[in-house]
Amino acid sequence: MTAPDISKLKIERGATAPLRRPKPWKWLALGAVAVGIIAVFAGRGAGKVDVETVTVAHAWPSQEYTLLNATGYVVAQRKAALSSKATGRLEWLGVLEGSRVKAGEVVARLENRDVSANLGQVEANVKVARANLEQGLAEQADAQQAFNRAQELLAQKFIAASSFDAAQARLNKAKAAVAAQRAAIAAAEASARAARVAVDQTEIRAPFDGVILTKNANVGDNITPFSSAADSKGAVVTIADMDTLEVEADVSESSLAKITAEQPVEIQLDAFPELRLAGVVSRMVPTLDRSKATLLVKVRFNDRDPRVLPDMSAKVAFLSKPVPEPDRKPVTAVQPAAIVQRDGKPALFVVAGEQARLRPVRTGRKVGELVEVSGVKPGDKVVLAPSEKLKDGAAVAAAKK
Repeated sequence: MTAPDISKLKIERGATAPLRRPKPWKWLALGAVAVGIIAVFAGRGAGKVDVETVTVAHAWPSQEYTLLNATGYVVAQRKAALSSKATGRLEWLGVLEGSRVKAGEVVARLENRDVSANLGQVEANVKVARANLEQGLAEQADAQQAFNRAQELLAQKFIAASSFDAAQARLNKAKAAVAAQRAAIAAAEASARAARVAVDQTEIRAPFDGVILTKNANVGDNITPFSSAADSKGAVVTIADMDTLEVEADVSESSLAKITAEQPVEIQLDAFPELRLAGVVSRMVPTLDRSKATLLVKVRFNDRDPRVLPDMSAKVAFLSKPVPEPDRKPVTAVQPAAIVQRDGKPALFVVAGEQARLRPVRTGRKVGELVEVSGVKPGDKVVLAPSEKLKDGAAVAAAKK
């Protein structure tokens, strides 16, 4: 076998393509763009003064009278879980959460066809007993007349003594029958009262004027007095007398010397921070909680507000004296370090956007750690401890804490 001839095999080496290099003007353009970007980021914030800011707030002059602060919850002094002494299925429910009811008003009713039928039966028995009494009274009247005639005839010797004795026995029997019939009426009426009570026990009534707080059962639920059966409910609704709302606050044992009965207080609700309500110390529970070393103090509202609801969180400020009416309103206040003197007058640097604007203000009394001011509004941000070099309209940036 002849070996292949590989002498003619070769690789064609053509001219290689020249390497393309970017033109110099493109490098210059890219460099200019990069420099511009760097200049923008480097210039951002250039010339701005780093300042610390605070917020203008509401301050309450009443804190000047505060001796002690405590926290607690709003509770209803008069509150009840309404149920029934009877056992049955809830047939009707006439209230919802938030419904206002009057004392004695029916709020729910159980099925009562059986007890109503029993009531009808015993009331019929009362009527039967009364009819029997009428008949007995008629018999007694007839026996009395017969006895009177027999007595006259015996005196005239017209009848024998045995006839008189028979008339007297008949009268005595009639009187005994009337007495028995009166007793039967009393028994029937007692049964009727018991039946009416049984019917009344199927109706759940409000024990006092109040507001329905919770609805614990629905129509069709089985109701038992103490919810002892499976799949049954005890209380149908919970009611509270909103006129008896008060605050229960825990006070440290070491602070009890600052509290007395009928001491004025100011109540602040967490749900409405701007609402301050006047009150007094109603009573102090005469025992301490050993585990927390606190005493339960109950505070009564002087000011009624419909927004106050049971179980709201509240703060109680125990005061040295009642707050005067002018001091019961909040004032605008700011930290003293934010106030500067410009041209001999007090002023604030209000931060608007990224600029500090000089705004003249009028200062008033000191309220706690703040100073009352006018000319700004709560929520404005102002510069804290501005330097003498800070000017109106200067660019500022909030310093990071």
